[in-house]
This record gives sequence, C-alpha cells and structure tokens, in this order.
Amino acid sequence: MVRTTPPRPVDVEALIPEVAPFRRTAIRLHPRPGDPGPLDSSVGGPLLWPADEPWPVCPEPTHSHSIEWPEVKTTTKPVPLVSIVQVHRRDVPHLAFPRGTDLLQVLWCPFIIDGCASAPQVYWRDADSIEQVRPDVPDQVDIAPADRIPGACVVHPEQVTEYPTSDLPFDLLTALLPRFESLRAETGWIFDHHLAAAPGIKLGGYPSWKQESCWPSCTACGTKMQHLLTVDSREFDGSSWRTWLPVEERTGATGREERAPQEAAGSAVSEAAGIMIGDAGGIYIFECAQCPDRPVGWWGDCS
Repeated sequence: MVRTTPPRPVDVEALIPEVAPFRRTAIRLHPRPGDPGPLDSSVGGPLLWPADEPWPVCPEPTHSHSIEWPEVKTTTKPVPLVSIVQVHRRDVPHLAFPRGTDLLQVLWCPFIIDGCASAPQVYWRDADSIEQVRPDVPDQVDIAPADRIPGACVVHPEQVTEYPTSDLPFDLLTALLPRFESLRAETGWIFDHHLAAAPGIKLGGYPSWKQESCWPSCTACGTKMQHLLTVDSREFDGSSWRTWLPVEERTGATGREERAPQEAAGSAVSEAAGIMIGDAGGIYIFECAQCPDRPVGWWGDCS
C-alpha cells in the first residue's frame, strides 16, 4: 500500500514567498514492519551483501552501554555494523545515484551515540555485479543497545517538497520569525513543526533537526557536505501527525485534533522501526559528492 503525505494545510510559498528558492525534494521512506528480503528496499532488512566481502565492524576497541542504571556494561568484542537502510534505484528514481550504481546501503555502529566517533558507512553498488549474496549477518554483541538496531521494515517511498527553518540564512530567518509567529497565532500551524521539513526516515531534503543545524564540511576538499539520510526516532510526534501522518493511515483522525487516535498513530506507525535516538532525536548522515570516494559525515541530536 502506498503512503501519501497530505497536502500542506496552507500555501507555504504564497504566505512566505521568501522560502520558495530554498525548496528541496525529500523521499520519505515510511518504513512499516514487514519481511523484506535482500533484493528489496528496506529499513533494517537483510542486505544484498557480497559473499566475498567482509562484514564491517566498529573500529573502536571498547564499547560501553548503560543497561540498568547505574550499571554500565562494557565489551571489547568486535561489534558488527547494523543495517539501517537499503534502497534500490528502481524504488527511489528521484535520488541521484552515482554513475554505474543502482543500490544504496547505509550501516552504523549501534553505539553511535554512546561515544562512538566513527561515521556511518555508506555503500553505492551495482546490484547486478553481486554474484553471490552473503547468507547471514553477524550477531550483535550482547550489550548492543536494541533501540539503535531497527526492526526489519518494508518501505513505501514518497517524494515530498520541504523547506528549511534553521537552515535559512541567518538574516532571513531573523526577519521571518515574526511572520512565523503570526502564522501560528492565526492558523495554529507551527512552521518548523508542521510545514517545513518532514520528520521520519528519509533521503535528501533537509535534516529534521531537533536542535540547531550542524552541517559537516568535507575534510578532504572543505566543501559543505550534502544531506543524504535522516533517521528519526519517530515519523511524527505530538501534533505533527496532523500534517505528516499519511492519508492512508488516518482512520478516525481529524485534522485539527490535538492528538491522533490510537488506531491512527500507534507506535506501529510513528515508531515502526523501533529506533530511539536519545530523547526522540535523530541521526543525520551527509556525504561529499565532489570527492571521488564520497566521504561521509554525520551528526546526532535529541529533543
């Protein structure tokens, strides 16, 4: 079943034309629990991984994770990276794949916000070149935090238009803040919460920052990196369901209620992948398309 974000409840560019030049296209993946295979696009599903290629592990020699406060458990075992996203170009034709590739795979260390300094790993592949597929995935160490390991989900990619808030030029943002407040007072819609960048797990567009924006620069060439992937803890929260909950899942929901009905906004929808980054935060993954090896950067925050 497709997932369709409802139209914005107001005409953003008519009300605030200054943001129109900054519009970008994002691809909301809308993960939902399922049984994807290695040939499918997925969140947390099995990867089309070459059988002769070693599975990557976290480079740090030691990891600690607090399981039951104040107990902290530590491991020095190699920690396999976790499958986060796999997308085939056929499912996301709007995404710009590097020449000669049609498969994107993203993995990270499950200790990514527990002192892990290494960036997530991004692989662009030619799916037809993979002759034999690895049949299994290494088991995670016993203390790996479960809320950084997504459950297997099928995806329902959807192209949406986004606008920035904190990523606007500072002078323009400062000038627009009173109009954002007027919009909220007159309509009840909060620009950055309801109208700007989509929450959830998505490709491209703008990061759905919970705090101030923090774009990395490429350490090789110095240019500002491009946003590749946002992995949010939730597809919507609070009142943001009113603009970001797909039309197909609005059973019993009405657009101006303060809270969505349980059948429309249960955790199977808002937290389908089972990821929780800190206090409902997100991980934002960037890459430099200017450099041949496409270096990767990342940032994480929480609400």
